Amino acid sequence: MQQPLVSVITPTYNSEVFISETIDSIRAQTYTNWELILVDDASSDTTVEILQHYSTLDKRITFYVLDTNSGAAIARNTAIEKASGSFIAFLDADDLWKPEKLSKQISFMQTKDIAVSFSSYELMNEKGTSLGKMIKALPTVNYAKMLKSNYVGNLTGMYNAEKLGKVYMPNIRKRQDWALWLKLIKKVGKAHSLEEPLAKYRVRDNSISSNKINLLKYNYAIYRKALKFGAFKSSLYLVRFLIEHFFIKPQQTTQL
Repeated sequence: MQQPLVSVITPTYNSEVFISETIDSIRAQTYTNWELILVDDASSDTTVEILQHYSTLDKRITFYVLDTNSGAAIARNTAIEKASGSFIAFLDADDLWKPEKLSKQISFMQTKDIAVSFSSYELMNEKGTSLGKMIKALPTVNYAKMLKSNYVGNLTGMYNAEKLGKVYMPNIRKRQDWALWLKLIKKVGKAHSLEEPLAKYRVRDNSISSNKINLLKYNYAIYRKALKFGAFKSSLYLVRFLIEHFFIKPQQTTQL
């Protein structure tokens, strides 16, 4: 049986330090029927030159360059618009996939007739050294659970575009991936996970989660702008997020 095409969506912005390693992890997949669509968000470093090199090296890789810096949502949505795969997956420009990621996840989704899936993932530092920790995926996540906190690591998420159509991210600067998975899970009822780690997340010093004030600000924007909740309801869900994130969700982090 022919492998379905998987479209891999990767936005880039001044990503010259890590992007080669990220692309190499996709090219190392045991599953070979994929296309990588990179959209550069007006980088000022050598990212575009690196993308040009890889697009010449591998015909499965294409890239586009935005005229002005527009944010990850626009970059990702541009890539989704260009995608032709039956499945759509995401990998940011500093994260990595394990070689059997696509093979195991596609098999899982086809065998169990699953439209939205994700997996556990390992944590590494900026230099790519393992932190000895894993974010363990819940077996399933429904919409009510996802409203409390984002339980789908975007670097592991995948959805069936043949079944669901192309689903896009809201045009907000941060946390738009959470809004996407909320939208998808609302469509299908729940997302299912492979509980083994299939990817590696690079913990950055300047990440959103490292700045708690910004984290709350961006999460409030999800409730208000992406989900269109009123001010009171958004505040209520922000309190629920705090409880979930700081008292419940940390239990997901396990030692390798």
